[in-house]
Amino acid sequence: MGIPVYLAIFLLFVVVAGCSGAETSGSGISQAEETETPTSQPNIVFVLTDDLDYASTQKMPQINSLLAKEGASFEEAFVSFPVCCPSRATILTGLYTHTNGVKGNNAPQGGFEKFVSEGHEENSIAVSMQEAGYQTAFFGKYLNGYPAGEPTHVPPGWDEWYGKLDGQRLYDYRINENGEEVSYGSEEKDFFTDVLSNQATDFVSRAAPEEEPFFAYVAPTAPHGPATPAERHKGEFAGEEGLRPPSFDEEDVSDKPSWVRDMNRISGKQSSNTDARHRKRLNSMLAVDEMVASLIQELEDAGELDNTFVVFTSDNGFEQGEHRIKGGKRTPYEESARVPLFVRGPGIAAGSKIERLALNTDFAPTFAGLAGIEFPADGRSLAPLLHGEDPAWRTSVLLEAFTNEEAQGEQANLPNYRAVRTETHKYVEYENGERELYDLQADPYELESLHESADPALLEDLKAKLEALKSCSEEGCREAEDAS
Repeated sequence: MGIPVYLAIFLLFVVVAGCSGAETSGSGISQAEETETPTSQPNIVFVLTDDLDYASTQKMPQINSLLAKEGASFEEAFVSFPVCCPSRATILTGLYTHTNGVKGNNAPQGGFEKFVSEGHEENSIAVSMQEAGYQTAFFGKYLNGYPAGEPTHVPPGWDEWYGKLDGQRLYDYRINENGEEVSYGSEEKDFFTDVLSNQATDFVSRAAPEEEPFFAYVAPTAPHGPATPAERHKGEFAGEEGLRPPSFDEEDVSDKPSWVRDMNRISGKQSSNTDARHRKRLNSMLAVDEMVASLIQELEDAGELDNTFVVFTSDNGFEQGEHRIKGGKRTPYEESARVPLFVRGPGIAAGSKIERLALNTDFAPTFAGLAGIEFPADGRSLAPLLHGEDPAWRTSVLLEAFTNEEAQGEQANLPNYRAVRTETHKYVEYENGERELYDLQADPYELESLHESADPALLEDLKAKLEALKSCSEEGCREAEDAS
């Protein structure tokens, strides 16, 4: 199979820019490239799951065979603020939470209304993709708090809109379908993930014959609670054992901050409940697994698979007993912040694994970079990594958490924090003055915090990196992330 025309042009531009010393913008596209109009733009299908942990993804057969084995797997992919709405706001803007201002799931500090009041709807990646000539379509969960009393609201930038109303319901819900409320019932055919799959594949079938490329953003609610599975998938993982990493029900938490030390050990009943929820989450993901297969098949049938990037990820991870945390997210630990990230598309080596740090600030500039347009962002385009290049790359990312308005039970005492996560270490500062430090190479499960015994030079270096990241924006973020 020959190399796609757009990729050949892209590689030629890279060579020319490299020889001329052309500067690059935040999207990872050189200024020379930005003056050119690509003769062919690839399609992009972005699939965003809800609360999907990295480990559970390994149990999905179609996602692994059709995406991971046929494309690239990012082994070090993270979200900066591991909570639904802040993460989704970052995905749409390419901006860290401290830059975009959406600091929680609910108004006034977060949610859909905050996103709108900050002016992000008019400046989202969808608007830029539409202006670049893409057919744009959105399917599923948008932002927490949407539609805020306006059930027919269609955000700018979307040619087609299928925004889910009624929260996490998978039966008896409504969808805003291009400005019209459509109700779905409780029959098997109304199962939300299946409806979503049908709408998305229908769009691909209609958009593929057109001359313009398409950008589809597909956002199922699985495996977020209540994690209702399709009827056909109930009991599929009946024999599956729960996750038991070394950090599960951590025995010695004397090195941990007070919010962890105050937690009780996991009881036998709680352990059983955690296992049952894990199996239910897996069952709920099987319909998403089938949806991915349907999208790939539709792209192949339409003759567009070889010119389409399919990106699969999650808005955050999920704690399932690690460090005594019975369930949830928002924490600075790997289980919350690390997410699956698979990308299949033209020029990507099948079965490749990418070890570089990737962040949810990178999605918008990546889409822009693949489309050949500029998009200002705190992140950077992943395109060079996808195409097997070895560019100078970031050595750290910022993890941050602000409002804790929805936290209940054991996580109600989790303070706001800022953390720097490098390729080898994680350093956390809580607003109450407590600290954590982990050597991730020697201690990948974060069992022993070294904040009181570490080399002072290491601590000072990490503190300096964190300080530079706390209030960075755009080029300043890339410089702070790259600081050695």
